[in-house]
Amino acid sequence: MAELTELLEDVVSDVDAVVLFSPSGSYYERFARVDNLDVVVIAPENSVGADNYVELPLEFENVAQRIQFGIEGAIDEELVNEGDVLACVTGVFGEGVDTVSRVRSDAFTHTGVYELFAESRAPAEVIRDVFELAIELGRKGQKGKPVGALFVVGDAGKVMNKSRPLSYNPFEKSHVHVGDPIVNVMLKEFSRLDGAFVISDKGKIVSAYRYLEPSAEGVDIPKGLGARHMAAGAITRDTNAIAVVLSESDGLVRAFKGGEMVLELDPEEY
Repeated sequence: MAELTELLEDVVSDVDAVVLFSPSGSYYERFARVDNLDVVVIAPENSVGADNYVELPLEFENVAQRIQFGIEGAIDEELVNEGDVLACVTGVFGEGVDTVSRVRSDAFTHTGVYELFAESRAPAEVIRDVFELAIELGRKGQKGKPVGALFVVGDAGKVMNKSRPLSYNPFEKSHVHVGDPIVNVMLKEFSRLDGAFVISDKGKIVSAYRYLEPSAEGVDIPKGLGARHMAAGAITRDTNAIAVVLSESDGLVRAFKGGEMVLELDPEEY
């Protein structure tokens, strides 16, 4: 057993920092007491009172995506440096910690996924609510059938100016917000019809059935993606909005910011 312990020491030897994902208070304290060890906590909330903390707005079931988000956030917040060697401690098979990965902070191509939540006009909780709606819709569909949907979040005034109505706007005189369970049921029902949902910075549903009109010239999206994704890329290039797209064909949820795709999720993994 001593030999095995020595072999596993290579995973954590000479790391520049330890990155803990959603640790318990007692587990965090064990690391915090170690001298000359930088500890970064990545979690939905800073319940352990960590000095170095990055908010985790989504429960990334894909561990690589979870670690990538945490590292991008830690770099953006200047908690770690490019090229640092990190010991990432997280859970894969259930509650609690069961996995340690040795990762260089520059091992991932920078995607901008952290900026999607931390540096968008809309608060992270509004973007999270839209993602959760899209993920649920992707898992269950509409009455058992797969559907596609496009949600444009933030900079609603400019988005409205760069789009036109396809039909009557059912939210024109309402003051309802994404994340409300009753409102989410309405959004799922309206997702059967064409057009984008426009959502304000604060999460208010501004409109449904909007045809986005910015030119798609110069927008570069992965091959095989269709009109919704092209529209999402174009509108986020020309405004300060972000866009979340549920694909009817492959069922994946993708996010766009600044004209580029920055995140791809499989609803079945959530």
